[in-house]
Amino acid sequence: MILLRSLLFNFFLYTGIIIVFLIALPALLLPTKFTLLFGKFLGHYVIFIVRFFLNTEVKIKGIHNIPKEEKYFVASAHQSMFETFALQAVLDYPVFILKKELLKIPLFGLYLKKIKSIEIVRDTTTKDNLSFFDKVAATIKNNNRPLLIFPQGTRVKTDEKVPFKKGVGRIYEALNISCVPIALNSGNVWPKKGITKYPGQITISLLEPIKPGLSRNEFTANLESKIYEEINKIS
Repeated sequence: MILLRSLLFNFFLYTGIIIVFLIALPALLLPTKFTLLFGKFLGHYVIFIVRFFLNTEVKIKGIHNIPKEEKYFVASAHQSMFETFALQAVLDYPVFILKKELLKIPLFGLYLKKIKSIEIVRDTTTKDNLSFFDKVAATIKNNNRPLLIFPQGTRVKTDEKVPFKKGVGRIYEALNISCVPIALNSGNVWPKKGITKYPGQITISLLEPIKPGLSRNEFTANLESKIYEEINKIS
């Protein structure tokens, strides 16, 4: 039964993505907000099929921790593909930081560029990377959209506690705005590898914002501690 549910889920996931991408093609010629609406729709769609096909409750905690009248950015744990979709339903049209290679994927890359995603070449020193933090600061300053980053750098298992990338501290320093940490346990239902998904409960927990003013290292240590502590509670 679990395998059958997983196969049906995977079919409707990828079929749904393809259909939305095709329907959204005209949005590439329209203002960015139209493309962003399709992204939000996909977020709600993925949450729905997770509930319907995987018999999994999706619980969102701490939505009141999102600042209402000030700029902020979001640092989220990363365990599966789930949050890359679902957080678009939770947040107000986030700006993604992503690997430059993703922009080369046919059609998908066009949408990523259209919604003003910020690319980075990881683990190298390039001309683009040297101005990366200035580009992030300028993008957020000129948009009323929150930045969304995954400070673990890649998807990890629910019980895996990898050190956060140092770049998250530099982003915090460059933006000088509050950071909303997000803990989650999506890896229990939608593992990093394999086609099998499992029933259960996915909790997305938005934590109290970390205000600006800390040093890079203090912020990174605080963020890492808060997120892993909350993951322990919800997993």
